[in-house]
Amino acid sequence: MEENTTLDILKQAILLERRGKTFYQNVAEKSDNRAVRDVFKMMAEEEQKHIETLSEQFKAYLRGKKIIPATYSDTANTSVTKKVLTQEIKEKISAAGFEAAAISAAISMEKQAVKLYSDSAQTTTDPEAKALYEWLVGWEREHLNLLIDIDNALKEKVWFDNQFWPF
Repeated sequence: MEENTTLDILKQAILLERRGKTFYQNVAEKSDNRAVRDVFKMMAEEEQKHIETLSEQFKAYLRGKKIIPATYSDTANTSVTKKVLTQEIKEKISAAGFEAAAISAAISMEKQAVKLYSDSAQTTTDPEAKALYEWLVGWEREHLNLLIDIDNALKEKVWFDNQFWPF
């Protein structure tokens, strides 16, 4: 039973990451703002790394019916968020514009990825699969937090510009 579950999770994960990569590439290409382009380009590149890792694991699982042991790089890099969440992004993105809508859609995609990987990490009995899923949770949470920070900055800008503050 775990074999089919693992293969299904890996297939679903690869599909999710490919969709994310394509989405982020399209947003980067269509954005007029350099900072926004850089954020979405970086995210597309990271999704490509996930695709490569998941594809390797998928092939290995087909051959040997197990996830191969791997060392996953640390995802705790809050400086990335600080680097890309610049004043330029806060000032240039319109809360009703294309980039803001893309950020909102990306938040939903990242939440879906976090849920898939979190649930998979909790239910697997394979320690190597658990390590893989937990690594992916860390990356996707980092993406999610970045997007939420940008979205919150946009909301604050709208509130400030329209004097929505309650005080």
